[in-house]
Amino acid sequence: MAVDLNCDMGEGFGVYNKGRDREVLDHVTSANIACGFHAGDSRLMKETVRMAAERNVAVGAHPGLPDLAGFGRRKMDITPEDAYDFVLYQTGALGAFAEAEGTRLQHVKPHGALYNTAAKDAELAQAIAEAVRDAGGMMLYGLAGSELLKAGKNTGLPVVSEVFADRLYQPDGTLTPRKEKGAVITDREQALEQVRDMVLHQRVRTGDGTTIDIQADSVCVHGDNSEAVDFTRSIRKFLEENDISMKAPGA
Repeated sequence: MAVDLNCDMGEGFGVYNKGRDREVLDHVTSANIACGFHAGDSRLMKETVRMAAERNVAVGAHPGLPDLAGFGRRKMDITPEDAYDFVLYQTGALGAFAEAEGTRLQHVKPHGALYNTAAKDAELAQAIAEAVRDAGGMMLYGLAGSELLKAGKNTGLPVVSEVFADRLYQPDGTLTPRKEKGAVITDREQALEQVRDMVLHQRVRTGDGTTIDIQADSVCVHGDNSEAVDFTRSIRKFLEENDISMKAPGA
């Protein structure tokens, strides 16, 4: 049994830093790197790709909505054509930095509101999948059971079913909106219990106490979570103790 442990990274901008990427990279197998729309800039993209490559951590593009002020987490009224252009543009930019650092993009994982909208909107999801295909056909990460994964499969892309260690689930398998109480998990034991259920038993307890089935190919910890370093370290230890190997999909 093997599972990927990924984290969203490079999410600062200019003189502002967000997250402890250097420390987190010692514990994960894949890095989703912001590409400049919701966070990140040319210097930070280059440096984060370099740090990941030095540690043999798989590099992925993390394209978001053009919303620096809202960190890409505010829903925007965009067309499928917009989504295609946003994803292709950002993926191409990060891909250039990856090539310059002697590595390549393994995957694409949309960020924030773009990710959550594509989980439900089949037309938007299809546009994103086509952008990933046209950018080089990398693996597409998406919420377990989502329209984005269906679109990826329909487009001929290898897809990765992603679950979250630090987010509360709703009964329909989507993530609880961040504005709701308890939506972001900051307690290590709660996060570990959720990972244990998802990885070992393919299930997760939702906010209303029900349990739903879930497929966990990759476990995500958000880089801007204040407990990201502790969470990734603890999850890695848990996986090793249960004889679950950690590796990026396709590695």
